[in-house]
This record gives sequence, structure tokens and C-alpha cells, in this order.
Amino acid sequence: MSKVLVIGCGGVASVAIQKCCQNSEVFTELCIASRTKSKCDALKAKLEGKTKTIITTEQVDADNLEELVALIRRVQPDLVMNIALPYQDLTIMDACLECGVNYMDTANYEPEDLNDPEWKAAYEKRCEEEGFSAYFDYSWQWAYKEKFEKAGLTALLGSGFDPGVTQAYCAYAQKHLFDEIDTIDILDCNGGDHGYPFATNFNPEINLREVSAPGSYWENGKWVEIPAMSIKREYNFDGVGQKDMYLLHHEEIESLAKNIPNVKRIRFFMTFGQSYLTHMKCLENVGMLSTEPVEFEGNKIVPIQFLKALLPDPATLGPRTVGKTNIGCIFTGKKDGVEKTAYIYNICDHQECYKEVESQAISYTTGVPAMIGAMMLLTKQWDKPGVYTVEEFDPDPYMDALNKWGLPWQIENNPVLVD
Repeated sequence: MSKVLVIGCGGVASVAIQKCCQNSEVFTELCIASRTKSKCDALKAKLEGKTKTIITTEQVDADNLEELVALIRRVQPDLVMNIALPYQDLTIMDACLECGVNYMDTANYEPEDLNDPEWKAAYEKRCEEEGFSAYFDYSWQWAYKEKFEKAGLTALLGSGFDPGVTQAYCAYAQKHLFDEIDTIDILDCNGGDHGYPFATNFNPEINLREVSAPGSYWENGKWVEIPAMSIKREYNFDGVGQKDMYLLHHEEIESLAKNIPNVKRIRFFMTFGQSYLTHMKCLENVGMLSTEPVEFEGNKIVPIQFLKALLPDPATLGPRTVGKTNIGCIFTGKKDGVEKTAYIYNICDHQECYKEVESQAISYTTGVPAMIGAMMLLTKQWDKPGVYTVEEFDPDPYMDALNKWGLPWQIENNPVLVD
């Protein structure tokens, strides 16, 4: 018997909530809370009569600590699933600590206000010391480790697909396939077509910020940063075909560099079509990706937030998206003194996802692992106080659950390597 509070009701949260309701033996009660309660009520109405899970709804401003604490105390959940925005991670972690509740999320913290003096000072120090300039990193959440340990609580960070499943793949490879891992290449391919000239598959503000930032990778114990989209490779993806992919900075590199002993290099690649890149460059050139407020007809507007209002809502892409995703990790290393390679990956079909949960595969591949991460904590299969990422736990039950709940994985030995 467990009660869970889900904060957020967007595309990913909708998938995670539906998967929780499919798994009603573990998720016996679910409270869905969001700034827009009508979204929560609509999802509740859609699910009632189709699940044994008891569903309630609440309204909450996830930026407001007092509101969050009052809500958690009222609901009294065993776990808070944060599927809101990364901006809200720290506030929700603070609320969980105050109320004595376990925490999980799908993406690491980044600030909404890039001019906040405290954040800016820490950011500039990190850029200098670590050598990568992404606005998002784990340091702010890792700083909570001792607080969660002392409180006897667990915080699971980044249980989506990447981060999340990709880290479980790494832990599985380390446990079962290799004695020593030398290199990891994380490849994220979306071969889906939604028919729009330009749209993003998840929150446009987060997506466009991530893609337009400098790329970086881990090599020989340090970060190497490169201009945005300056390293391109081609790869022939199973189920999708030949695609162009570009090296990006991605958060799981930061934790894997700490948790995979003696790894020599970790890179992250994501596929993009030329049309997407052309649109994005044009928008960047005219200032539409800026997070700095501008004065317009007596009002202050943030260009990227205005752009978000103009673009198709990612949650509406499901019925029109066709094709497949292929996301996985290519490893090189040694087993029993012999050089070895392996590729662990999942293929997900956009239309199959839509038939099941009325969502495209990008939300599906993040929402399913959110449910699985929550299940690991609720069933105590993952149970140690502190703040952790997925690869710091036993991968086996998580990997088994991926096969059971809609994200089956496969291993290819001797894959084509990325040069």
C-alpha cells in the first residue's frame, strides 16, 4: 500500500501517471497536483474506472515552499514524484525534507533566473573549476546529500530515459558485461516525424536552451568544451536508419564520470534534421532563444517563453507523430582481459505509444522510467538514505521493469563504433 504525490501534469507526467495506474498494486493512491488543477481533473476523469488506483487532485504553485509543505502534509504521501520543471527541483526537495518524505525527479536543477547573484557566483566558480558552462548541473542537488542522509530519506535524481535509463544501462554493463569500461557513447535518436515545419518534442524552453548551448564531453579526467553543434557524426540506427547526430552536453555525463571507475571518455550525441537546425539558428540569431526579459509595448517579456507560446505544445504531437526512437549506450572496455564492445538500446514506436497512452514516444520514454524509479523506492528495492543518481543502485530490478512496462532493451555485441 503506497500513496504518491505527483507534481506536474504535462506530457511526461501524464504518461508516468497512466503507467502508475497500470501498476496499481504498488501505486494504490495517487494525488496529482499542478498549477493548473483543470489538467489534473481531466486526467483523473480519463483514468477513473480503468484503474484500481485511487486518484485525487490538488492545485499547487511548485515555486512556493509554504504551499508545497502544506500540500505534502495534507496528502501525507510515501513519495513525491517531481515531474514539473527543473527550475523547481530545489524547492520541492526542501519541502520533502521539511515533511520527511522521499523525493524523485527526471531532470537536474537549473535556475529560471540566470541573474540570481548566489547562483551566478556558484556558476562562474564551477565554469572555472570544472570546465563546462551548461546552466544545469548536479552540484546544487548533490549539496543536499548529507541533509537527506541525516533525515533517513532518499532522493533519486533523473529517472527519465536520458538521464535515467542510460545510467541503468551503464550500471548493468559494469555489473554484467565488463570488468572495466573505457568509453561510453550515449546515442539519442528520434526518427519521428510530426509534420510541423518546427516543433520541439519536450518543453521548448528546456529543449532549445540545451541544444543551443556549447557541447562538452568527458575525456581523461576532465571536461572538454566545444562550440554548439560543432561535432557531427552519422550513424545507422536499428529501426530508424541513417541519421546525423551532434555532440551535446548532457547531465548524466557528470554523474557517470564520478561513478564509473577509470572511464576514459563519455560523450552524448543527439540526432537532428537540417530543417530543425536551420529554424533554431534563425531563432537564435534574432534573439528568440534569449532568457533575458525585453521591454515590449510597456510589458516585460522573455523571448524564449513567448516563443514557447507560439510553438505546438509537445503534449499535442502524439496523434500526428510517426516513426521510432532509438536510445542507447555503446561501450568499449575489457572482460577477462579481452577487448570487448557492447551496445544496449531501446527502440520505441511513436504510434504504439499513442495507442497505449495518447502520447508520442519522447514523453513515453521519460514517463515510463519515472514510474519505474518511483516503484524502486516504494518497494524498497532501492533503499539508502542520501541523494543518488540511477547508476548508484542495483540495475537488475530496474532493467527487468523496463522490459515489463514498455521499454524492452536489447544488447548488440560488436556494434559499429562512433569515431
